[in-house]
Amino acid sequence: MSKTLEGLITRRFQDVTVSEAGHINTAEFLEAAEGVVKLFDILESAAFYPVKTDMTANIKKVREKSLSNPSDPTVYDTLQKIITAEAKEGDRTATQGLLWLKSRGLELTAMALKRSLENQKETLSESFTEAYNKTLKQYHGFIVKKMFGVAMMACPDRETFYKKIGGDNEGAHEQLLAWVTALQGLLNELNIFYASGAFDKGL
Repeated sequence: MSKTLEGLITRRFQDVTVSEAGHINTAEFLEAAEGVVKLFDILESAAFYPVKTDMTANIKKVREKSLSNPSDPTVYDTLQKIITAEAKEGDRTATQGLLWLKSRGLELTAMALKRSLENQKETLSESFTEAYNKTLKQYHGFIVKKMFGVAMMACPDRETFYKKIGGDNEGAHEQLLAWVTALQGLLNELNIFYASGAFDKGL
């Protein structure tokens, strides 16, 4: 990862532990997700303030659940254990928080950055707008949609953004793509698990 981004990110998505069964380490995933929040600081666009706030709140919900049984820290040491336990308990606060974290901030980021890396002539604003249209837009009303469209104009240009995260060159792009690809892999695991038990029903 680039010097600037490496200085902000304490754990990469490719370093998150995943068991053979596809279960994702809770603490490591949340630490990596916090890196996405910090990435939005680099973008320096007011459009992403609601996304950052939403992600931070949902990370907190999941983390609080993971730490809620200090006598046995293994009870909630994977995201799947949290989801399964809450389905039995009835209170699905963390399950909902993880669902929103996944489907709002993380999927937006993964889709936008992958699109930007694959379409080098596309502006950052265009990449994030297209990703927004396929992820967050469905959750927003008319006014928020308009506000996002206007605020996206404040996105930095490609050259400025990529310089801030390590350079607009093949090596830096490969490192960022590895980060994004690992994130997509984790999101796919979560999508499969949520669907397997209809754990997103009613949330």
